[in-house]
Amino acid sequence: MLRRLSLRARLLLGVIVLAGIGLVLADVATYTSLRSFLLDRVDSTLEAGHAQVEHTVRESSESSDENGPPPRGGRGEGPPAAGIDWFQWRTLSGSVVTGGFLVGGGSPPSVNRPLDIPQKLTRGPNPERVTYFNVSARDRSTSYRIRASIDPQRPDRILLLGASLHDVAATLHRLLFIELLATLAVLGALGALGAWVVRLGLRPLRAIEATAARFAAGDLSQRVEQADEQTEVGRLGLSLNAMLAQIETAFNAREESEQKLRRFVADASHELRTPLTAVRAYAELFGRGAANRPEDLARSMSGITREAERMSLLVDDLLLLARLDEGRPLEREPLDLAKVVGEAVDAARVVDPERPIELSVEPTTVVGDRDRLRQVIDNLFANVRSHTPPGTLVQVGLHRVDGRVELRVSDTGPGLTAEEAAHVFERFYRVDGSRTRASGGVGLGLSIVAAVAHAHGGTASARPTPGGGATFIVSLPVR
Repeated sequence: MLRRLSLRARLLLGVIVLAGIGLVLADVATYTSLRSFLLDRVDSTLEAGHAQVEHTVRESSESSDENGPPPRGGRGEGPPAAGIDWFQWRTLSGSVVTGGFLVGGGSPPSVNRPLDIPQKLTRGPNPERVTYFNVSARDRSTSYRIRASIDPQRPDRILLLGASLHDVAATLHRLLFIELLATLAVLGALGALGAWVVRLGLRPLRAIEATAARFAAGDLSQRVEQADEQTEVGRLGLSLNAMLAQIETAFNAREESEQKLRRFVADASHELRTPLTAVRAYAELFGRGAANRPEDLARSMSGITREAERMSLLVDDLLLLARLDEGRPLEREPLDLAKVVGEAVDAARVVDPERPIELSVEPTTVVGDRDRLRQVIDNLFANVRSHTPPGTLVQVGLHRVDGRVELRVSDTGPGLTAEEAAHVFERFYRVDGSRTRASGGVGLGLSIVAAVAHAHGGTASARPTPGGGATFIVSLPVR
C-alpha cells in the first residue's frame, strides 16, 4: 500500500503518525497524572475528615447500642466533615451498624464486599489499618472514593467514608475533551505545515525531474540550476549535472564519430572509384581491339597495372589504419631512431636530389616498430614533396625535449593556417579541398603518421614555421 504512495505522501503520513503517537502518549500521561493527583486530593480530604466523622459515628453507635440499632441507611448526626459525602459503620462480619449521607443525598455507593474489607484491613503490623478503593453508585450515576479503616478503640468495627467523584470525573472528562480537540488541532496544523515544508523541500526534485525530462527530449544543454552542495538534494543535482555533462560529451563524441565514419566511407569510396573507373576504361579499350594493336595493348596493360598499384596502396593504408584503430599490438624492440631518420633522409635525397635537406640528430633509443616508424618519416617527406615547390629547403631535427624525443620536419613552403593545422591529420583531408591527384596522395599519409605515433604512446602535431612554411612534430617516449 505504501509503495503506491508518492514520496511526499509517505513523508507527510510518517510525520503525522509519529506526531499522533507522541501526542497520544502525552495525553495519556497527562490524563493519568491528573487523575492520580485528583484522587490523592480526595484521599487527603478523607484522611483529614475521618477523625471528626469517627468521633461522631462512635457517639452515635454507642447511643444506638443503649437505645437499639438505628435503621440501616439512615442519616448520621453531627456536623458534616468537609468533602465527605457518605459514611457507614460495619462490624467485621460485614453487618451494617449505621450509615448514610452526611450532606444532601443521592444514590449510595455499592459496597458489596463485606469479607474483603476486613482481610485488607487486618493485614500488616500497623495498629491502624486503612485502605482506599473506588466503587460505583447503586444507580451507576456516579462513583465514590471509599476510605475503609478499623477504629483503634473499637477493633471489631470498620468505618467506611465516601467522597463523590462526580467533580473528579467531570474534570477528567473536560480534560479528555480538551486533549482530543488539541490533538486534532495540532495534527491538522502539523499536517498543513508538514505539507508546506515537504513541498518546499521537494521543489528541487521537481526541478531535477523537469531537467531530466527536457534532457531526454533532446535538449542536451539542460542542467539543474541552483544546486546547493550543502543539502542532499543539492548534491544530487550536482551529481546529475556531472552525469548529464558526461552523457552530452559522449553523445557529441558518438555523433562526431559517426560523421567521421560516414565521411571516411564516402572518401574511401571516392578514392577507390577513381582507379576502378580507370581500370574499367582500359579494359574497354582492350575489348575494342587493343589486343591487335601493340601500342594500345601496352597502354592498356600499363594503365591497369598502375591503377591496380594505386588501389593496392590505398587498401594497404586503410587496413593499416583499421588495425591501429583496433589497437592491435605493433612490434616492440629497442632501436636507434637517429639511424632510422638518417636512412629515410638518404632515401629522400635519392628520390628528390634537387631538394636540399638539413639534418640535425642526436642518438636516441626508443622501443617500437622499426618499419612503422620508418613509414612515419617517409610519409612526412612525401607530404613535403607534394605540397612545396621543387628546391624548397627541408630541415630535419631529432632531439630530446622534457624527457621525450621530438622529430621535427620543417619546410619553407606555402605553410599552413591555424585551421588547416587543426585538421591536417584527419583522414582524406586535403588542404586544397580538391579530389585531383595533381598534388599526389589520397590524404591518408598524415593520418597514418598520427595513428602510428599514438600507437607508440606519442603524439603528432603541426604548426606554421616561423618565417613561412609548415613544421610537423612527432613526439615519442624515450626508452
